[in-house]
Amino acid sequence: MIRRMIYAAAFVLVLLVAVPLVLVPVYAIPGVRPISTLMLAEHFSFQPFEREWTPLEDISPVLVRSVMMSEDGQYCFHGGVDWNAMRTVVDQAIGDGEPSRGASTIPMQTVKNLFLWNGRSYLRKGLELPIALYADLVWSKSRTMEIYLNVAEWGNGIYGIGAASRYYFNRPASQLTARQAALLAVALPSPLTRDPTNPSAGLRRLAGTVEARARASGGYVGCIDGV
Repeated sequence: MIRRMIYAAAFVLVLLVAVPLVLVPVYAIPGVRPISTLMLAEHFSFQPFEREWTPLEDISPVLVRSVMMSEDGQYCFHGGVDWNAMRTVVDQAIGDGEPSRGASTIPMQTVKNLFLWNGRSYLRKGLELPIALYADLVWSKSRTMEIYLNVAEWGNGIYGIGAASRYYFNRPASQLTARQAALLAVALPSPLTRDPTNPSAGLRRLAGTVEARARASGGYVGCIDGV
């Protein structure tokens, strides 16, 4: 029985490594539209969900800048993992027992959405790091951002910026204003509890900060064409 459990655990671990190894190069191909593990779960549990794939060139540049400034200000400068932020979070977490999203980069969040699961655990984080490094080597920064914005969860059954912009603001992602983009960006860390159309006072203040940072982002977003 124990041996069987060990074999099963080893098989699952090999699968978790092998699937990204194969699919990351496939997802680098323009026109391929990856789906997330959460979307698969919704599909196989017969739950309705909305996802409208939107190419990066059809997404308002201010939304891209806002998400980058909110989620990963060093996006253009790291290789998939922000090691300085990671060290800071690890130092703060000693004795806490759990890693924080504070050091989670956009590549890390993207591969987590595509290949792993939600929730805090050292096992997931341990898998996330090498897959993010691998993905950053294979995908361009623009392709990573395009995939992320199209698989991110923005509410219950709402995936991707195309569906989110229509659901919350009744407009395509290309027509989002700076304020709407900032509100959508700050909703990402907690999409099931943060409503961009009915933000709390704290969320409005946070959106104001992100809006200002996006406006002044300059060279921080230079790795993505057209932004």
